[in-house]
Amino acid sequence: MSVRADGVAAKTPGAATESVPLLGDLRRMWALLELSRWRVVVAVAWGVLALGSGLGLAALAAWLIARAWQMPPVLDLSIAVVTVRALGISRGLCRYLERLATHDVALRAMATARTSVYRTLAGSDFWLRRPSSGRRAAVVGAGRPNGQLRRGDLLVRIGSDIDDLGAVVVRVFVPVAVAVVLSAVAIGLLATISMAAAAILAGALALSGVVAPWLSAKAARDAERAVRADRAEFTAQALTVLDHAAELRVAGRLDAALGAATKASRRAVAAEDAAAARSAWSAAATPLSIGVSVLGALLIGITLYGPSGGAPGAMTPMALTVLVLLPLSAFEAVGPLPAAAQALTTARAALRRLTELDDAEPAPTDRALEDVLLQQLPELPQGRRIAVVGPSGAGKTTLLMAWAGLFDTPRPGVTFFAEDAHLFGTSVLENLRVARGDLTAAEAEKALARVGLGDWLDSLPKGVHSDLIGGGAAVSGGQRRRILLARALVSPARVLLLDEPTEHLEADAGAELLRELLDADSGLVEPDRIVVVVTHQLPPHHSADVVVRVEASAQVKADFVDRATHTSALGEIPLPTR
Repeated sequence: MSVRADGVAAKTPGAATESVPLLGDLRRMWALLELSRWRVVVAVAWGVLALGSGLGLAALAAWLIARAWQMPPVLDLSIAVVTVRALGISRGLCRYLERLATHDVALRAMATARTSVYRTLAGSDFWLRRPSSGRRAAVVGAGRPNGQLRRGDLLVRIGSDIDDLGAVVVRVFVPVAVAVVLSAVAIGLLATISMAAAAILAGALALSGVVAPWLSAKAARDAERAVRADRAEFTAQALTVLDHAAELRVAGRLDAALGAATKASRRAVAAEDAAAARSAWSAAATPLSIGVSVLGALLIGITLYGPSGGAPGAMTPMALTVLVLLPLSAFEAVGPLPAAAQALTTARAALRRLTELDDAEPAPTDRALEDVLLQQLPELPQGRRIAVVGPSGAGKTTLLMAWAGLFDTPRPGVTFFAEDAHLFGTSVLENLRVARGDLTAAEAEKALARVGLGDWLDSLPKGVHSDLIGGGAAVSGGQRRRILLARALVSPARVLLLDEPTEHLEADAGAELLRELLDADSGLVEPDRIVVVVTHQLPPHHSADVVVRVEASAQVKADFVDRATHTSALGEIPLPTR
């Protein structure tokens, strides 16, 4: 998967991050972030003005110090004094404006990148794939074969990976452009005084701005390669512990899960420590370059200006002072480049992971199950209330996804509501507005009361405006299912495909709620809407029009109930022609 010019991810074969040309990665980053050239130019311009003010301040202050030593009339120094003050003020002001402009570009770009990645996730089918055995599927980009991505891996990608990608604006694009402009200006300014000193400065700037970043990038690449799998593994293991601590404790596997997370964290730290040596050399390169440049300029200045030997009178005191002090400010522009190289290396790895989101291959048994259901796919049977039953793993959820069009083209008016849908750490009202953005507080209260959460809602300090701190962790399993059911009820969809809406409810309460969902006249759901419910516990005396049975062999049959005679006829659902 690559990134088209519109920022939408598209699939294409790719090699490892290290083998992809740097220019190609930069173009893909620019496309995914959808950077505005004008905004980037404005940020670079403010950066050039900020550091240019510092460079001019250093040169003019050096000249002023040397000229004042000659004790000229005060009025001869007045313009220089005022200019020094102006440059000092403009440096801070331009730096502030550069930060505003740069972070504005970066934050806009990260928001755009997240939108593109979420759009890709929504259109991808990798999240439909389930591991076929107790062994967890492997993680793409984590040094293992292709397989299912875990929630922790996705969290790394849509969280820290996009943050790393957005950091290239602040830490790479703008600093590199500013460094190139200011380095050229500094070398040109010094060349007007001494070509030899300008050559030394150019070499020192190359050491600090090219060699040091190269060492830094190599260290970051080694650390990234070593840490990549362990960081993803640690995040995935930590999320497993946080989400399923109670179940793991009951199963006696909590200590093992904690141990796996701890080991992954320690491996990541050890890998980072091992890559720190090159980072140390990179950090030492800039001070070494400054020392060489200043010493070289000083020796050249002494040679040209020295009272004995050399060329007396060939260089004025002001020129000598500028020659020695100017390089100190010139290195301010290239100082951030080692960090820029590290940020770029990290961003390239993040880009690679983001563009691999749809490369995961399903496990063989999952693919076989999908093939059976896609090649012999039953259409949604006629009826207003439909129950889907069958053993675990038979494909009931996959059948609902197929009816919703999630394997090919989503069907308008048909919405699938997953059993593990997310509750966000915001208000109850905003959690319901996930399904319908214009939902009012009164409508939300009515929907919650209809699913049996009226008393719970009354107990909240701010009603539907109360925050669910921690999202799903703020409520019990049964309350979570009822909130998700309320979200489905308020949606504008004509056909509701509900996956296990009564799981984790008490047996009697769950059975009663199922009867209401499967009864078109109960008032829970409007009679003109179609409700399809997946359940393991179909209650007696239900009012479903059709009961769809999914066998372990992926065979699908329907029990059509005649409400007039209270009889049923078991038969295979007609299969569409292909």
